[in-house]
Amino acid sequence: MTLMEIATCYVPGSIGNFGPGLDVLGAATTGGGDSVTATWHESPGVHVLDPGHPDLPRDADRHASAIAAAAIIRTASAAGVRLPRRGIALTVRKGLPLSGGQGGSAASAVAGAVATNTLLGSPCDRNAIILAALESESQVAGRHLDNIAPSLLGGICLVRSVDPLDIVQLPVPARLRVVLAHPAQELRTADSRAVLPAQVDRSRVIRQMANVAAIVAALYSDDLLLLGRAMDDQLAEPARSPLIPGFAAAKAAALEAGALGASISGAGPTMFAVCDSDVGAQRVSHAVRAAYEGLGVVAAVRVARIDTHGARIERSPVGAG
Repeated sequence: MTLMEIATCYVPGSIGNFGPGLDVLGAATTGGGDSVTATWHESPGVHVLDPGHPDLPRDADRHASAIAAAAIIRTASAAGVRLPRRGIALTVRKGLPLSGGQGGSAASAVAGAVATNTLLGSPCDRNAIILAALESESQVAGRHLDNIAPSLLGGICLVRSVDPLDIVQLPVPARLRVVLAHPAQELRTADSRAVLPAQVDRSRVIRQMANVAAIVAALYSDDLLLLGRAMDDQLAEPARSPLIPGFAAAKAAALEAGALGASISGAGPTMFAVCDSDVGAQRVSHAVRAAYEGLGVVAAVRVARIDTHGARIERSPVGAG
């Protein structure tokens, strides 16, 4: 095992709660992500040199990437890895919006865990990295893996179980395109989760279960029409849509323009729409942008694919020995 002098990890953003998959389905997306660079530091512990955004804390106990990095160090140390210096420093580059529903905290957590693990010579396996990122998400956004899993592994993931870990990577149809629209609004995950219903009618639960199963079937059978029909969230979307000005109009515009289905990405306020071609996705993106503009809402709209690579090291530094 060779220790490194520096390691930088890029992690893509993601759509959590993929349609009806509240906390259990997530998809990594191209076009935006976070990077974390890990280097050695003479002072003990984890240090955040640059948090990536003025509104993010420099306190290592509160920053998503640093919490995950500290968990990796503890796991590696328990396995007998000795650090050549007393601490680790992190520099974060945020490419994802804060409180935007694009998996920003999960991306930073995964990037911090992977960069630190690489700096240490990669002593921790996939599950240890997931658990380190989960420790961070539990403190920052909530104990769920629907953003962490696809950001680390790439593609579309089903989280069958958190304890014990049981994650299934699902097929990604080649024609699948995603339109992401992020209105100029921040929506904290805690606030978004607070409006979820404490009790749900059995009929709605059954419909939700059927839609999640239909998404899995659609991905395995390459049936994008079924995928679109299954984008029918009975739980989170009805509760959260009132928190997102313009969402209902933007979703209606997306469907009218030919989107197969649409819903809220993660905790919001980003919305997403699934399409079956580049041409169709461009048409939907124009319609969504126009809908937001018509309401006086500024929104960043882009067309993305499913990122099948997940977390990756951006450069391979010279080993330290």
